[in-house]
Amino acid sequence: MQMLTQNRFVDATTAGTTEWASLGLLVTVLVAPAAGLTARMIVASLAAFVGTLVFLAVLRRIAVRTTLVVPLVGIMLGAVVSAFTTFLAASTNSLQMLGTWFMGSFTSVVRGRYEVLWVVAIVTLLVFLAADRFTVAGLGRDVATSVGMRYELVVFTGTALVAVAAGVTTVVVGFLPFIGLVVPNVVSMIRGDDLRSNLPWVCLGGVLLVTVCDIIGRTVRMPFEIPVSMVLGIVGSAVFIALLVRRRG
Repeated sequence: MQMLTQNRFVDATTAGTTEWASLGLLVTVLVAPAAGLTARMIVASLAAFVGTLVFLAVLRRIAVRTTLVVPLVGIMLGAVVSAFTTFLAASTNSLQMLGTWFMGSFTSVVRGRYEVLWVVAIVTLLVFLAADRFTVAGLGRDVATSVGMRYELVVFTGTALVAVAAGVTTVVVGFLPFIGLVVPNVVSMIRGDDLRSNLPWVCLGGVLLVTVCDIIGRTVRMPFEIPVSMVLGIVGSAVFIALLVRRRG
């Protein structure tokens, strides 16, 4: 997402992708309560895909004068979708279920549920295979077109992959804020912007960050557990502010 939007402050949480995935998940539960995990995952991914396309369409129709406008637009759209999702959940007595989904935690990841997370591994492999194209697309439409690349197709493919990953993780794990913002930025500051060589380090860094935050959440108030999303939100927001201050400096 950061390559496709040419913005360091964009990820699934600041683009509204996860909010759209949650809306799709809620609609699936309300319309087809007996739907299985796979059906929910598909609908959530489709909703995330549509939401990300809406985000990109809005960006093309506004004047982006500063890098902060892009994440602000995504956060604004995500807030609107989240408000509608909350209203729909409250109207159907599903608010508690919605709160459980947004509470990113690994307590519900048990046998029979975690297997679909292998879809994210497939998405990662596809991103690795198309990494060079995403890197070129990150240089802008004119540069990508000048080297013979079909820019729209690359953006469409990248958006679909992001939507699938967001939909799967939202259904299985829940809302994990800022992880797609913190880790890629730290890796890029150290290694540069080559997506293909950075991707393994992004994966390892994401695993490390989530594991550390989960351990903190499980030990800080033993025997009770703090959701990993809360710890990630604290760490991610601090790093996000640090990145903003650093960019301004």
